[in-house]
Amino acid sequence: MVATLAYVGVTLYAGWRAHSLALLSEAGHNASDFLALALSFVAVYFQQRPANDLKTFGYQRAGVLAAFLNASTLLVLSLWIGVEAIHRLAAPVAVEPRLMMEVAAAGVLMNGLIAALLWGVARDVNMRSAFLHMAGDTLSTLAVIVGGFIIHLTGQYWIDPALSLVIASIILWSSFSIVRETLNILLEGTPQGLAVGDIRSRMHSVEGVLDVHDLHVWSLGSQSRALACHVRIEDIPPSESQCILLHLQELLRREFHIAHSTIQFEHEGCVIREGCVIPMEELATDCGHHGHHHGHVH
Repeated sequence: MVATLAYVGVTLYAGWRAHSLALLSEAGHNASDFLALALSFVAVYFQQRPANDLKTFGYQRAGVLAAFLNASTLLVLSLWIGVEAIHRLAAPVAVEPRLMMEVAAAGVLMNGLIAALLWGVARDVNMRSAFLHMAGDTLSTLAVIVGGFIIHLTGQYWIDPALSLVIASIILWSSFSIVRETLNILLEGTPQGLAVGDIRSRMHSVEGVLDVHDLHVWSLGSQSRALACHVRIEDIPPSESQCILLHLQELLRREFHIAHSTIQFEHEGCVIREGCVIPMEELATDCGHHGHHHGHVH
């Protein structure tokens, strides 16, 4: 973070001195890198905090929220760079290619090293967003070096804003997938790579399961998934239904990597109305006449 912030200052000054939009856009990108690293650091701290009565799932989505904010700022930054580049293409400005290349070379070394360090821990979406920031910066800074060399040889100053458009495209591409993935998690969509139909079908295959309904699957964080559903079975005592429950939980863990599951057993069909609802008349009749619940809940 310290190295990135120092490089932002150097790049801003060099971009102003060299009249280079490519360097100025690099300064903006590196500023967003600093924020990305800071957000990721804070998110990792919160993710390690245990669950409590107010946050019963803990702070698993802190990293997801940080990744969403990181990627969103990158989207805005890429649009700003693109607009400025189009203006520069219409009216090219003379730049100093030697200064461009010197500053960009330092950026390649710094960003490349940070990206390499992050690569080893880029497993969840939070760290992956930070890695993409730094990896994208390394590539775009390499492009500045190449562009500075071509400007030095040809004197064609339009290459500078053209490079800025390339940088903006790289930023846009790398951040869009992160925004889409994190939004899906925050909106509690079905985790990527899972199909509800496949999960329902495999649960049906467990011996003793008659029906699976009111099935919900979502992500708690970028690496943890949860499931809740109703399962219809025969009218058997809880001691016998325990075996079915264990088989279902093992299936979910082994085939779909779902470690947190809440499965409610029923022996009669229920009405699907904003979820599964047992009609009150039927419930009152069963409970009043027989003195016990027919649905077993685990």
